[in-house]
Amino acid sequence: MLTFHWLLTGAAVLLAGAAFAKARRLAKRLERLTESYWELRYEHGQLRALVNRLDPDKQAAVPEAAPQVGTTAFVPLSSLKR
Repeated sequence: MLTFHWLLTGAAVLLAGAAFAKARRLAKRLERLTESYWELRYEHGQLRALVNRLDPDKQAAVPEAAPQVGTTAFVPLSSLKR
């Protein structure tokens, strides 16, 4: 009976070690992906600025954000009291 407990403990330690190793690999991969994402965003901004300098009239054919339907404007409080 005692041998079974030691085998179970050993298996749990091995499983925990494998899970820890996988978590470390995934953390490193996430770090690399995050770094790649920010590098790509930076390069995209640089290229967009370059294209805008080369052809400022066309504005790089980048569609603007969707037009804002309900834009916020200043409303004086005196107009609300009436």
